[in-house]
Amino acid sequence: MSAAAIPTWDPAQYLRHAGHRARPFTDLLARIPDLPAQPPAGPRIADLGCGPGNVTALLAQRWPTAHITGYDNSREMLDKAHVEHEGPTPGGGSLDFAHADVRTWTPEEPYDLIVSNATLQWVPGHVERFGAWVRGLRPGGTLAFQVPGNFDAPSHRLMRDLASRYGLTDVLRHSDAVLSSQAYLARLTGLDCTADVWETTYIHPLTGEDPVLDWVKGTGLRPVLTALADTPDRREAFLHDYRAALREAYPPGPHGTPFPFRRIFAVARKEA
Repeated sequence: MSAAAIPTWDPAQYLRHAGHRARPFTDLLARIPDLPAQPPAGPRIADLGCGPGNVTALLAQRWPTAHITGYDNSREMLDKAHVEHEGPTPGGGSLDFAHADVRTWTPEEPYDLIVSNATLQWVPGHVERFGAWVRGLRPGGTLAFQVPGNFDAPSHRLMRDLASRYGLTDVLRHSDAVLSSQAYLARLTGLDCTADVWETTYIHPLTGEDPVLDWVKGTGLRPVLTALADTPDRREAFLHDYRAALREAYPPGPHGTPFPFRRIFAVARKEA
């Protein structure tokens, strides 16, 4: 991703749909196997791209004695995580957060679990990092992640089409931001891991005025909003046009606006 495309994050906007955004992470956690034999201090867990820490905290519910560190490169997100979630956990573990760039992060100690939730699509060439991460796992440890698989959905196609009209084509991710499920399976099994890869399409019933626009303002639209931050008139014109296109693509129903969202999941266990 070019420097111009690095978005400024808004934790409050991101958390407006926290329940829907957290569901894929809970589904991912449900498929993670038991972690390796735990040292007296409990398992060691890394969450890559932890954001405001709300789903990182769910790791402490599953592994209450774990030392969990959430890593992110957004100061805004980390500030929220520090205030809301950092400290000892009820089960005797601990939760902390640190600044790191997932593009270069390498484990400096053995981990029992390295997990990432809806982050790797922002990391060009992220599959090339898998080898270092698997090497950083204890024998029997797990690498688990989920990424959006909806780059061909109307929400993203319309965004890219409109961005090209505004001269912003280079700031957005395209369909090659993630691999296919089959490609992830091949990469992970090629690292001598036992891999479980699957896809799920969620139909999120969103409520409120222009809910799909409100959703993407917290994630996929961030690079555009960042690029137009210094030209508020162009920013409002873009949002006006995009809002109209989304209303046509995602008409509301009697119980909200159905928003289909496909995601790709992978759980890879290192040989014990």
